[in-house]
Amino acid sequence: MLSFTLLDAITDKEPVVQEQVCSALCSLGEARPREMLRTCNEYLRQHDKLAQPYRALILRAMEMVLSSHIHQLDKDTASILILLASSEMTRTKGLDCDWQRAASSVLVAVGKRFINQVMEEVLGRFQPGVLPHCSVLQTLASLSVSNAFGMVPFLPSILSTMLPMLGMAKQDALRVVFCCALQHFSESTLEYLANLDQAPDPTVRRDAFAADIFSAYDILFHHWLQSRDAKLRLAVVAALGPMSHLLPSEKLEEQLPRLLPGVLSLYKKHAETFQVSKSLGQILEAAVSVGSRTLEAQLDALLATLHTQVGWGRGCRQRWGQVT
Repeated sequence: MLSFTLLDAITDKEPVVQEQVCSALCSLGEARPREMLRTCNEYLRQHDKLAQPYRALILRAMEMVLSSHIHQLDKDTASILILLASSEMTRTKGLDCDWQRAASSVLVAVGKRFINQVMEEVLGRFQPGVLPHCSVLQTLASLSVSNAFGMVPFLPSILSTMLPMLGMAKQDALRVVFCCALQHFSESTLEYLANLDQAPDPTVRRDAFAADIFSAYDILFHHWLQSRDAKLRLAVVAALGPMSHLLPSEKLEEQLPRLLPGVLSLYKKHAETFQVSKSLGQILEAAVSVGSRTLEAQLDALLATLHTQVGWGRGCRQRWGQVT
């Protein structure tokens, strides 16, 4: 049995020692992954008062071992780890911290093989009419990225539960998390649809997501994009790009005369414009794919704005060359 003595050393004041402990845990996990994971689980449960930074270090070591040995993970150990990680990431109400991210990463790692068990636990913390812990949203988003085939069948019910929550979210930081979730849900759905021949359920269709995605789009574009918070605006535009590919064709066509100027206006509000350009490209791809008839009317404004961006970028490169 892995001695608790090694884990006790995680609280050493020297960061070098802490990293050495993590390295030793990973080495033990390479040799005996099940024993290492179960012992770390037991240690965290017995040391309820262990400070967050040390809990995060142990959880990160567990996630690294899981990533390397996921196919050796048995169902009973997976169940134990799912309950531990879910509890750890929701113990405090903070919006974001290393401890919560580390616990979430353990769930995501387990979800690569045991997606149904992970979803059963996470969805238990994602109830209608109640704003979820931000880590629950982040975990759902990360699961959709790491395991699109496993997650997409859950998305219609997740989206229908999520939509009423958007109107309840008043904090900009929480709205950012919702936007990131919608972005990743849309990206994983598009990946799933592009690979239906390999998907576990080839009957999944774009129509299953269209109505809910449009309802979310309506809130993000017409309300949240008007925020004074720059981080939220960029999160909104990052979500709108992939979401545009899932909108009903007639709704996309209807929205383009407002959507394109809305995105173009962000060039004047943000010094960092990569995300704006990426989203704009995705929206234009979506418009072309449905044979949009309204793009021509937007062409002059598009070209003028993009020409300005190209000129600005060339000027920056020239100035940088002079400096270097």
